Amino acid sequence: MPIIDRSRHPAPIYPDYKSSISRGPTQPETDLADLYKGARTGSPLELSGSLLGKFSASDLDRDLTRNACNGGAPLGERIIVSGRITNERGKPIRGALIEIWQANAAGRYAHKLDEHDAPLDPNFLGAGRCITDNDGEYSFLTIKPGAYPWQNQPNAWRPQHIHFSVVGDHIGCRLVTQMYFPGDPLLEWDPIFQAVPKGAAPQLIAQLNLGITRPGIALGYSFDIALATTASEIDG
Repeated sequence: MPIIDRSRHPAPIYPDYKSSISRGPTQPETDLADLYKGARTGSPLELSGSLLGKFSASDLDRDLTRNACNGGAPLGERIIVSGRITNERGKPIRGALIEIWQANAAGRYAHKLDEHDAPLDPNFLGAGRCITDNDGEYSFLTIKPGAYPWQNQPNAWRPQHIHFSVVGDHIGCRLVTQMYFPGDPLLEWDPIFQAVPKGAAPQLIAQLNLGITRPGIALGYSFDIALATTASEIDG
C-alpha cells in the first residue's frame, strides 16, 4: 500500500485554481488499506501485482523532435529532459512507464479542444513515452514549450511546463505531475503551481544541467521524481 506524505501534495480542491472546484472529489476518500485486504482475500481488485516488464517504448517514442515529423523538423528550442525515478527512500524504480505531453513552442497543444490563437506545428505532436533503465533513469529530447493563456482569471497565462504521468512497478505508484522551468516569472501568478505546499514546490522545477547538454544541439534539464513508498518496501 502506498505511504503518501500529504503535507507535500496540493489539496484536491484549491479555490484559486477554479477548475479544481468542479473537478475535485466530493465524496469521502476510500481507504486503500481496505481494498488491499480485499485483494488478499480473493477480491477481483488487483492492486499489488507487479507491472515490471509490462511496458515497452522505442527510442523514437522518447524523441519528440522526430516522432511526429511530417517532412520537416519542429520549430523551437530543443531541450533534453532527463532524471531518475525512485521511491521516497531513494531506491531506483526500473521499468517504470513515463509519458509526457506538452504545448508546442508557440504555446499550443495538438488537440482539437485547444483554440489558442497560436500556430500549430505540423511536425510536433507534443507527446512521448519511455521506460526507465535499471538505474531508474529516463531521457527525452523535445522542444521547450511556450506559455499560453487560459481562463482561470483575467489575463491568466500558464507558465512553460511539461506534463508527466509515471507508473511504477504497481498501479498504486502512479503519479501525474508537471515540470516547470527555472526563473519563469509566471510561476508567481500560477494557481496550479501555488497550490503546491511551499516546501515541495521547488521539486517541480527542473534544473539546468550542462552535463547532459548536447553541444550545439540541445540544452539539458534534470528532473527527478520520487514515487510513493509502499508498505512492503518499508517492511523489507
